[in-house]
Amino acid sequence: MMKTSRHPFLDGKPKRMLIDGKWLEAASGKTFETHNPATGEVLARVAEGDSEDIDRAVAAARRAFTGPWSKFKPFERQALLLKLAELVERHFDELAMLDTLDMGAPISRTRGSRLRALGMLRYYAGQAVSMHGETIENSLPGEYMSFTLKEPVGVVGAIIPWNGPLTATIWKIGPALATGCTVVLKPAEEAPLTPLRLAELCQEAGVPPGVVNVVPGYGETAGAALAAHRDVDKVAFTGSHLTGQKIIQASAGNLKRVSLELGGKSPDVVFADADLDAAVPGAGMAVFANSGQICSAGTRLFVERKIYDEFAGRVAAYGKSLRVGDGADPETQVGPLVSAEQLDRVTGYLAIGRQEGARPLSGGERLTEGALAKGYFVPPTVFADVRDDMRIAQEEIFGPVISAIPFDDIEEVITRANATSFGLGSGLWTRDVTKAHKLARAIRAGSVWINCYQAMDPAVPFGGYKMSGYGRESGKQHVEEYLNVKSVWIRTA
Repeated sequence: MMKTSRHPFLDGKPKRMLIDGKWLEAASGKTFETHNPATGEVLARVAEGDSEDIDRAVAAARRAFTGPWSKFKPFERQALLLKLAELVERHFDELAMLDTLDMGAPISRTRGSRLRALGMLRYYAGQAVSMHGETIENSLPGEYMSFTLKEPVGVVGAIIPWNGPLTATIWKIGPALATGCTVVLKPAEEAPLTPLRLAELCQEAGVPPGVVNVVPGYGETAGAALAAHRDVDKVAFTGSHLTGQKIIQASAGNLKRVSLELGGKSPDVVFADADLDAAVPGAGMAVFANSGQICSAGTRLFVERKIYDEFAGRVAAYGKSLRVGDGADPETQVGPLVSAEQLDRVTGYLAIGRQEGARPLSGGERLTEGALAKGYFVPPTVFADVRDDMRIAQEEIFGPVISAIPFDDIEEVITRANATSFGLGSGLWTRDVTKAHKLARAIRAGSVWINCYQAMDPAVPFGGYKMSGYGRESGKQHVEEYLNVKSVWIRTA
C-alpha cells in the first residue's frame, strides 16, 4: 500500500495553478488546504484562484485557440490524446491513489477506473479524426451547392465535482482536445490534486501552452467568474442542480453554450420475479459505491410488496457486511465522505429520516470508534417504512443512504418512479422481458439499467432529463456539445 507521506505528488510544496503553460501562484497569493477525509490530515496547500486568475486563464485559452492550436490537424490532436492516454496508463496507480487520498474513495474503486479513464481518452482520440459535416441536396431554384462544417465552439469553461476527480477531468478535457477547443478547468476545492497532476501529464504529452489551463479555487469565486466570463464560449458543468441553475443565469451575459450533468434521485425497481441473489448486491452497490457520492445513485429502492420485507432486510444485511474504512486500505469497500461539510449534510438527512418516521434497518448514524473517529464515515444505511413524500425520498442526499419503498403493480411504480424533479439514472430488476421493455420506455431518465446498475462506456451517452440537466457526456453526442455547425452555400451558376 502506498502511504500518504510517500506519494510522489505530495512533496510538501504548495501546489500552483496552470495558466498558459506556466505554474503560477494565485494573483492574490492566497492558498487553501485540501485534506484526507479518512484522517483529517492536510495533504497539501493549493493556490486559491479567483476572478483575476480566471481572467488570465481565459485570455491564455483564447490566444491558444486562435493561435497555433487552430493549425493542429485532426491526426495531431489524436496523437496528443493517445500520448496522454499512454502517460495516464504509465502513472495510473499514482493517479488512483491521489484520488483516494484527496476524496476518500476506496483504492479498489479508483484502481478499478483504469479501463474507464483510458477508454475515454482513446475514444476521444478516435473521435478527433471522425468529425465531419455533410453535403445536403437543397431545393432552391437554380444551381446552389450546400454543405456543413463542424467547427470547435471555442474556449470552454469546465467545472467538475469531487466525487471522481480523474475521470471527471478526462470527461471535460478529452472532448475539448478532440475537437480543437481550449479549456479552463476549475476543479472542486475538496479534491483538486488529481486534476493538477493530470495537467502536468498534459504538458508532458505535448499539449501546447494555453490549451489546457487548471485554476483551483472556490465555486463562489473562481467558478462563478468562469461561468459568467464573456470570453468563454461554453460552460460544461457537473454538480448540484442549484449550482447548475446559477450557471444558466450567469451564462446569459454572452449567451454561452451550456451543458449540465446535475443531481439525481434515481429509482431502482425490484420485481418479485427478479434474480434476488443478483439484485441484492446490485441494488446495494447502486448506492453504497463511492459512499453514495454518485449523481445517478439508485437511492429510491422500489420493491414489490410481496418481497419487500425480505429484500429490504437482505440489502441491509449486505450493507452491514461491507468493510468501512480508510480508502488507502485495499480491504476497504466503503470509504469516508469527502468533507466535514458533506458529513454534516448526510447525518442531517439521517436525523430527518428518523424524525419523519422512517426506520433504519442498518446504519443510520456516523461511525466514530477507533481509527474512524477522525474521518468522515457514515455506514451503508437502509431506511424502511419510507413514504414518497418524505424528504429522504425526494431530496438528493449524496451519501450511502437507501430509501426502501414498497409497490404493488407496474403502472403504480411507473407513476411513482417518475414523481421526482430529477431524471438522471434508473434501474430495473426482473426476468420478464415485457416489464423490462415497458419500464425502459416509461421511465423519464437519461439512463435505464436493467439487471445491472451504473454500467458506463465511453461510446454510450450519459446525461439527464428534467432537473438532472441537459446535454450528454460520452458517445458521439458528447463531442457534438463542443462543436458548432456552419452552413456554407455556393452558387455555381
